[in-house]
Amino acid sequence: MSIAARTEGLVRRFGATIALDGLDIEVPEGSVLGLLGPNGAGKTTLVRVLATLLRPDAGRAEVLGLDVVDDAPKVREVIGLTGQFAAVDELLTGRENLRLFGRLFHLSRRSAAARAEELLARFELLDAGDRPVKTYSGGMRHRLDLASSLITRPRILFLDEPTTGLDPRSRAEIWTIARELVRDGTTLLLTTQYLEEADHLADRIAVVDHGRVIAQGTGDELKDSIGASMVQVRLERPAEREAARAALLAVGCEEPEHADQAGELVMAAPDGVGTVAAAARALDDARIGVSDLSLRRPTLDDVFLELTGVHVEPDAEQSSLEAPVGEPA
Repeated sequence: MSIAARTEGLVRRFGATIALDGLDIEVPEGSVLGLLGPNGAGKTTLVRVLATLLRPDAGRAEVLGLDVVDDAPKVREVIGLTGQFAAVDELLTGRENLRLFGRLFHLSRRSAAARAEELLARFELLDAGDRPVKTYSGGMRHRLDLASSLITRPRILFLDEPTTGLDPRSRAEIWTIARELVRDGTTLLLTTQYLEEADHLADRIAVVDHGRVIAQGTGDELKDSIGASMVQVRLERPAEREAARAALLAVGCEEPEHADQAGELVMAAPDGVGTVAAAARALDDARIGVSDLSLRRPTLDDVFLELTGVHVEPDAEQSSLEAPVGEPA
């Protein structure tokens, strides 16, 4: 198996803040690695290092066998990069933007024009190609930005929260494009605040916290790691939460390792359906009012909560490739 990107003991500091603390990852060629982590975990800093925008303080990082420090110019020739905010010129048309990027990447005028037409068609922007980008919707701008990152047909593409702020339809369009890129052989490294996005797109997921990878695997492997099933209880009276927790523990549910909402409990249920039946009886015997009681499979949110103790809130992490280079993300 060929490795498209690899880091070993990667360290990056911003003054007294350690953004990357010995981080190790491998991204197999032709796959999608999703990076999940709370705000400030180091995800965007990692992308910046791999994209040669930041130099590491220690450790090693390679992209397609090229060292990101010693071989930085060659690395830039084989990567593409899309951030959270569309990095296109709003005063130019979509067609002009793509031609400009082509020329910046040293394509001839003819080649740049041909590539622009190809990408406008692929991203369904032909009809809007001669309109100023300032008239584009958010989804159209993101598609144009993604198209610009593909001018040189990169072998590996870094997507740093590419769908932040988009409506569900625009997000689904970006997902479709991402899947097509992978089918064509492109390797993707995706950072995202959307757990559903990682679950849908990533072959493997790495959970990053405090500059280190604290868990990794497929989505199913990560979910299975915290138990086969979960009991979810919504209480009619949040004040009875502690009494409900004690009743559930007494019938075999496991102590929650993170704080749930005031009127809700989510606990591992080792015996599945049997635990739910016992839980219903125990809550009824204790005269605890319940508005909903269900058994479900763990989600990535459950995994994230157990590992980091926090919820991932969409759009919460405002850092991106456009954030000041001197600030950790």
